[in-house]
This record gives sequence, C-alpha cells and structure tokens, in this order.
Amino acid sequence: MSETSFEIRLKSSATEIEACLIGILHEQPQADEIARPASLIAAMRHGLLNGGKRLRPFLVMESTAFLGGDRQAALRVGAALECVHSYSLVHDDLPAMDDDDLRRGQPTVHIAYGEANAILAGDSLLTLAFDIIAAPETNLSDRQKTELVLALARASGIGGMAGGQALDLAAETSAPDEAAIVTLQAMKTGALIRFACEAGAIIAGGSTSDRQLMRQYGETIGLAFQLADDLLDLTADAETMGKATGKDAARGKGTLVSLHGQAWAETRLAALVADAAALLEPFGSRADILNQTARFIANRSH
Repeated sequence: MSETSFEIRLKSSATEIEACLIGILHEQPQADEIARPASLIAAMRHGLLNGGKRLRPFLVMESTAFLGGDRQAALRVGAALECVHSYSLVHDDLPAMDDDDLRRGQPTVHIAYGEANAILAGDSLLTLAFDIIAAPETNLSDRQKTELVLALARASGIGGMAGGQALDLAAETSAPDEAAIVTLQAMKTGALIRFACEAGAIIAGGSTSDRQLMRQYGETIGLAFQLADDLLDLTADAETMGKATGKDAARGKGTLVSLHGQAWAETRLAALVADAAALLEPFGSRADILNQTARFIANRSH
C-alpha cells in the first residue's frame, strides 16, 4: 500500500526531529556542564533515538505553521517535548511501574542498561527538555521561553502527566468510575498533547484566543489518542505494537473501552474527530494538516 502525502509529511518531520535530537544529545559538554558520562548518554540515546512516529513534536511544528510561527524554533521545542515524552516511557517501563521488556520492538532501557541507568536517563531527558527551550539556540523571546517552560512543567508534572501516572497506578487496585478515568487519561496522555498544540500558539506569538483554540484542539485529539490506544491494547498484536498488549485487561484496569465496549469506543472516536474538525472549520483548507492529524490519531494501527 502506497503512503499518503500525510504519512510522508509525518515521516519527514520525524526524520527532522531525529536529526535535531542527535545534534543535541552528543558527548561534548556544554557551557557550565562538567562532563557527559558516556554510559548515561548511551542509555539516553537508547530511550530517545529508537524510532517512533514523533507525533508530539509533529503537532508542535504543524500548530506553529498553522499560526505562521518560526519553524526552527518549533523544531527545538518539539525536540524538548520528545525528551519529556521519552523520559516518561523510560520510567513507565520500569519494573516498579508497568514492567515492560519491549518498547518499539527493542529492549527497554532498564533491560539494556540496568534499572539505575534507566532512572538516571529518564531524569536527564526531563531536565534536558528545559535546557533545550531555554538555550540561546532556541530563537524565541525570553517571555515566550518562560511561557513554554511553565506550560510544559504544568503539563508534565504533578497536575499533568506524572500525576496521571500516579492515578493510573492507583487504578490497578481500585475501580475508578468514568469521570475518574477521563481525568486520569487527560493528565497521563492528554496533557502533553495539549501542550504540543498550545506551544504552536506561543511560538507564533498568537493571541489569547489562538492559545485557547489550540488548547481545545489538543484536548480533543488527546482524548482520541488515548481512546485509540485503549482499543489497540484490546485488538492489536504485540508484533504490530512493538510492545506487550492486553495488559490493561489482564490487570483489571478500568478504561473507557472496558466500561462501554469496542463499538461505543469506535463511535466516540469518530465523534472526537468531528469535534476537532468543527473547531477548525472557520479556517478552511488552512487547517487541512491538523484535520488529517486528528483522523490519523483515531485510525492508526500502532
């Protein structure tokens, strides 16, 4: 099956992000760094440079382009966001968390480099993200950098992704209701996707209404992303996913799919794609890529 123009664009963006990350994650110490241990760099690279769709940085870049912002600045902010996302996966795979041996078809960082190095690699990727945004090479104003750092910290910390992970762990021994599941997923998965979209408005120097629009779009596709993930955990095989599947059901973890069933989830996914399109309808063809992204998120196979 031939690739669509959207898939080609997504892959091209992933290649660009990968090159940016390789350029950042080298062994030469930066100003005010004393040394970069080779073993730590290797573990970080294993967790960061292991393929993937790079969907979150793609959203940063396309949201920025949608609002007419600087592409190179968006590339670096997207790279920072990918560091946060990758750190979360490195830690999420640890035995004390989800205890996974595979990630994207490769041994997870703690399997390849040991638990201690995996923890340190995750710590280092998280802090590197804020280094990338604040660095002089990111051509944005101090105000824009401050807004991005604050937004990313809020999206990734206590009230965002990390807090969502805590709720997810608690859900293994409790039975959260639908409202609790929605909150958990909005934090664990949705917060970084929302940031990716809102970041485009910050980079482009957009108005308050621009930021609100991109937040709403990000929240909508974030819901779709998690719902599609839950469906894939139920229906996809481990080889296609590059990691173990069926773990939610095995652990008795509550999801919207387990509550309402596959048919309901598929209908809800279609509704979320329609909601995203409705938000962007006033912009006509200018929003084509963002609309295609919403459809891709809902219909992906891995």
